[in-house]
Amino acid sequence: MERTKVSTTSAPAAIGPYSQAIRCGQFIYTSGQIALDPTSGELVGDDVATQTHRVLQNLQAVLQAAGSSLSRVVKTTVFLARMSDFQAMNAVYATYFSEPAPARSTVAVAELPRQALVEIECVALAEDQAGG
Repeated sequence: MERTKVSTTSAPAAIGPYSQAIRCGQFIYTSGQIALDPTSGELVGDDVATQTHRVLQNLQAVLQAAGSSLSRVVKTTVFLARMSDFQAMNAVYATYFSEPAPARSTVAVAELPRQALVEIECVALAEDQAGG
């Protein structure tokens, strides 16, 4: 099955040897997004709520470039620098997803790139089910 690189200037550019997302058939696999402003490349916000908004906006942009949307997400993985931020992240996260909410794993990690507080990656279905 063919793998297609997804890239958009509406989300932060990859800062290493990875793609913003890969489309394979009907699935889109995103790389983890942190709260980087796509224009400046700077980390946005010093609290998990502000950062979660930016992360999900970045994911929206990548999914849109891939021919999908947050409404087509089937699985997310959330990485938190502090599990004590779970409730604040969750409150923002809930505003971006309708029922049924995607399956999700949330884990606390020792550290995230650029000292970010939250990183989220996802798997989504493409809008056209034929695949690419």
